[in-house]
Amino acid sequence: MRKKIVAGNWKMNLDHQQGVSLFSEIVNMVRDEAIGGQQVVVCSPFIHLHAVAQLAKGTPQVAIGAQNIYFEEAGAYTGEISAVQVKSTGATYVILGHSERRAYFGEDDYVLSKKVDAALKHDLIPIFCIGETREERESGRYFDVISEQLTKGLFHLSNEAFEKVVLAYEPVWAIGTGLTASPEQAQEVHAFIRNELAEQYHQELADRTTILYGGSCNPKNAPDLFSQPDIDGGLIGGASLKSRDFVDIVKVFNR
Repeated sequence: MRKKIVAGNWKMNLDHQQGVSLFSEIVNMVRDEAIGGQQVVVCSPFIHLHAVAQLAKGTPQVAIGAQNIYFEEAGAYTGEISAVQVKSTGATYVILGHSERRAYFGEDDYVLSKKVDAALKHDLIPIFCIGETREERESGRYFDVISEQLTKGLFHLSNEAFEKVVLAYEPVWAIGTGLTASPEQAQEVHAFIRNELAEQYHQELADRTTILYGGSCNPKNAPDLFSQPDIDGGLIGGASLKSRDFVDIVKVFNR
C-alpha cells in the first residue's frame, strides 16, 4: 500500500514567531483530532526548521521538511544551505524542483539531479516536483515535458534509491492562480507518471511510489482529487498557511 502524504509548502511566508504559532496549531489539531494513517509534512522556511522539529516530537505522523538544499556539503556558498545542515535541524523531507525554483532561480534538471543525490546521501526524503506550464499544456506537449523531467532529474537513480523518492505533479498553470486541474486531468498525468516509472524500473516500484498533486488544492476540491486511483495526497501551498484548512485537507483520508 502506498503511503498517503499531505505536505504543506509555506514558501517565503511567516516570520519566526508566526511560523511557530501556526505549526503549534497544526500539530495540536492533528493530536486532538486523532488523525492517523497518513503522513503530514510541513515544509517551512529555514528559519523555522529547528523550532518546529522540536514541537513535532512525540507526534510521529507530523514530519518536517525544507524547501530547498544545495548539492555541496559545505564551503564558500554564501546564502545556501546543505543537506547536512537541514538534517541537523530534525527535518526529514526536502522539496526539490518546485516550479518556482525552476522558473525564478534557473534550476535545471542537471542541478536537480545533484540535489536529489545530496538529499538521499543524508537520508532526506526528496519531494521531487514535475509539471508543465500553461503553454506546454495547451500545445499538448505536457507528457513530453514530464517525461524529460523524470528522465534527467531522477532516472539515474538505482531501484533502491528511487524507492525513497516522493513525486509531486504540479501543473504550473494551477499554482497560485486559483485554477485547478480537474480530477480527470490530474489522474491522467499521475497515471502517465506511474507508467513511466514502471517502464524505467518495474511495476512493483511504480505501484509503491507516492505521487502527490500540487496546484491550488483546498478543502473543497481535495476529496475529488484524492479519490483518484493514482493520487496519493497533496503538496499544499496557500491553504497550508491556514491551520484549519490544512488539517481539513489532511482529514480527507479519514473519511
